[in-house]
Amino acid sequence: MVPFKELRKIHLMENLTDSMLGRMSPLLQRRLFAAGNAIFRQGDQADFFYMLKAGKLLLEADISENMSVSLGAIKAGFCFGWSALLPGSLYTSTAICAEPCETISIPGKEFLKLMEKDHSLGYRVMQIIVTILKSRLERRTEQLLKVIANHPDLQHLFQEQ
Repeated sequence: MVPFKELRKIHLMENLTDSMLGRMSPLLQRRLFAAGNAIFRQGDQADFFYMLKAGKLLLEADISENMSVSLGAIKAGFCFGWSALLPGSLYTSTAICAEPCETISIPGKEFLKLMEKDHSLGYRVMQIIVTILKSRLERRTEQLLKVIANHPDLQHLFQEQ
């Protein structure tokens, strides 16, 4: 069992009640991964939602057979593997440990059942998830716009204005 004190170090869990954490606890699994290990790979069945307790990992996506792109880094206290919260989904990226990592995972299907059963828990978790995803989407949109604005083949379009 993962102590509540440790769970509260995870951004998603910090404001959940003891009662909510208690209902989740039996579903939680601790796992250790060595640096360089893949926790999951792009295209794998998305079965688990993860919380990074310690370490740092990189999310990468294959854009061709010979090229992968880093989508971002996840540091301790944050979550990844969101696809597990959408039934039947596949992971859209590969999670690779940049250093030794300790995760807390929860089966996506079981997590969804728990949130369906306890609407207060479900609402609070989904509210936090939406806030996190909104922030990530805004950051990625900003990055994309900078790339477009600085692309050499498109510079003439911006200079004409």
